[in-house]
Amino acid sequence: MRPVVLCFSGLDPSGGAGLQADIEAIGQSGAHAAIACTAVTIQSSQQVFGFEACAASLVKAQATAVLDDLPVSAIKSGMLGTTDNIAMLTELFADQVIDNDTPFVLDPVLVANSGGSLGDEKTLVSAFRQLLPYATLITPNTHELRALSGEQDLHIGAKKLCAQGAHAVLVKTSHDFDSGDIEQYLYIQGEMVHKSTLPRLDGEFHGSGCSLASFIAGRLAMGDALIDAVQAADSWITQTLRAADAPHPDDIQAQLIPNRFVRF
Repeated sequence: MRPVVLCFSGLDPSGGAGLQADIEAIGQSGAHAAIACTAVTIQSSQQVFGFEACAASLVKAQATAVLDDLPVSAIKSGMLGTTDNIAMLTELFADQVIDNDTPFVLDPVLVANSGGSLGDEKTLVSAFRQLLPYATLITPNTHELRALSGEQDLHIGAKKLCAQGAHAVLVKTSHDFDSGDIEQYLYIQGEMVHKSTLPRLDGEFHGSGCSLASFIAGRLAMGDALIDAVQAADSWITQTLRAADAPHPDDIQAQLIPNRFVRF
């Protein structure tokens, strides 16, 4: 069987982000996606209207059913939604229900690209810090990196998250819209080991962050080294955004949906 990535993520009815993005991105990486659904959101491709989180006991039951059945080679978490769900995932690592040698990509979702709330930010930030020691890679956007680290400088923030236990941090400038090309910096154990420059494409994209994190998790499951997984994900995500679908083609402010099945 293909290597399996177990994802903890929420349902986005528009299919742009969340668990559908995880399934499609991981499939494109060559791995198989298994999902523990953490929440059901009410959202379009443009806006979040609300959500209802799944109980931690239900999420845990989904995850353990997969762990008992399939050869899980990597873990990816996106929207967890509540501190109970974050604590539950932390306990799965702490109790070694999930092998601590299993690569874990932590996408610390605090808000949607549209700005909609996906949980109480202050309490989520505190809870996410408990997960850091188990993270092979954390992939925050600029807002999330600053919130988690308490630092405005992204590079200082990345080093701080490494000092707090994360093995590696991927710094992305995609949300700094006043900058030119998108720059990404990979920090491993507090040291910058890789920099990439990606073209800044016109428009905003719904689900680009979770797609990138999931593709990286898929490549780690397939056996790639971390730098190689990040480089492969950079190439792939650029093509998916170039070919993105436009749900509202007459509205230049509308978010686009990555085409994760594009061939390149």
